Amino acid sequence: MANQEEIIVTLAQTPLYQLAVELKARLTSFGGWEMPVQFTGISREHEAVRNAAGMFDISHMGKFTLQGKSVISQLQRLVPSDLSRLQPGQAQYTVLLNERAGIIDDIIIYNQGEDSTTKTQKAVIIVNAATTGKDKAWLLQNLDAEEVKFQDLSAEKVLIAVQGPKASSILQQFVEADLTPVKAFGHLDATIFGKPAFLARTGYTGEDGFEVMLDPDVGVELWQNLIQAGVIPCGLGARDTLRLEAAMALYGQDIDENTTPLEAGLGWLVHLDSKGDFIGRSILEQQKADGVQRRLIGLQMQGRNIARHGYQVLSEGKVVGEVTSGTLSPTLGYPISLAYVPTELASVGQQLEVEIRGKAYPAVVVKRPFYRSKNRLI
Repeated sequence: MANQEEIIVTLAQTPLYQLAVELKARLTSFGGWEMPVQFTGISREHEAVRNAAGMFDISHMGKFTLQGKSVISQLQRLVPSDLSRLQPGQAQYTVLLNERAGIIDDIIIYNQGEDSTTKTQKAVIIVNAATTGKDKAWLLQNLDAEEVKFQDLSAEKVLIAVQGPKASSILQQFVEADLTPVKAFGHLDATIFGKPAFLARTGYTGEDGFEVMLDPDVGVELWQNLIQAGVIPCGLGARDTLRLEAAMALYGQDIDENTTPLEAGLGWLVHLDSKGDFIGRSILEQQKADGVQRRLIGLQMQGRNIARHGYQVLSEGKVVGEVTSGTLSPTLGYPISLAYVPTELASVGQQLEVEIRGKAYPAVVVKRPFYRSKNRLI
C-alpha cells in the first residue's frame, strides 16, 4: 500500500487566544480559526449579554481600510444600499453582490469622513472571517486602484465586541472620549490606555454595545481590564444563540451566493429608487417586479424538538424547504429557527412541519426577530 501523508490543518489563532486558553475555554474550529465556543457555559454567557455585559473576541473577522478621493462612490457600485446617505461617523450594514445578485458577504461599511491632512475620504469595512480572502479579492478586482488605496489590517488588529445593557457604561471607564452621543451604527476614533482605538456602536447580539478595534497589546490589556470590571467572556456558542434570537443572518447558512437580499428578508438594504447602477441591480429589479419565489422565514416549533440546520420543512407531507439555523432559545425557552420556504407559505401564522429523525413535528411561521431587547438602540 502506498504511503499516505498525513494532512495537518493548522488553525489560525487571534492575539487573544492565549487568554482564552488561560480561562480554560472550550475551543473549536471556525472559518479556519481556533476559537472559544464557550467559557463558563453558553446559557450563562447568553444571559450575561441579555442582562448585563459580555464580550467576544472577534479578531478573526476581516478588517479593511480604504482611502481616496472617491471611496464612497467606488463602493456604491458594489452594494445595493445608497451610501450617499451615509454621513461621516455613520455606518451601513449591507451586502456585497455578484452579477446574479447573490450575496458574496454581509459587511459593515464605516464612513470615517475626510482626512484633514490629505483631504481624502476614509472608510473601514468589517467582513466575515471565512470570507475575508474572497471579499478582499472581489474588492480589489472592482475598485479602481488609482482612486482608492486598499489596506488589509485583518492580521494587525484585535477586535473585541462588548455587548449588553451595561456594556457601554463599563467600557466608558477605559475610553478617553464620551461614548454617550454615539448612536446606533455610529463610530469614532478615541484613545484607550493612551493608544488609538476605533469604536463602533454595532454588534451581532441584538443588544446595545460596542465593537472595538485596536492594536494587539492594547487589546490584551483591555480584555483583562474588562474581566476585572465584571464583563463575562463569551464564546461562539452564545454569539450564535444571541444573533438567532435577534434573527440576524449567519453567512454560509442563512445567506450565501445563491440567495439574494430580497429572498433573505434584507429588502431594507436595497435602495433601487435612490441610487444608480450597481452589480446585481437588474436581477433585483426583476425580483422586485415579479416577486421572489422563496423567502427566509422565522419558525417556532410547537414543542421541545429543535429544528436544526439542514432539516427539511414540510407542508401537507411534502418537502417545501430547509432549515438554515435553529436552536433552543435561552431567553424565550422554546425552539426557534430560520428556513427558506416558497413565498406562498411564508406568511406569519402559516402551519408547517419539520422532519426530525424521520418524524414530522409541527411548527408555525412567526414574525422576526424572535426577541427584541428593550435595550437595543435600533
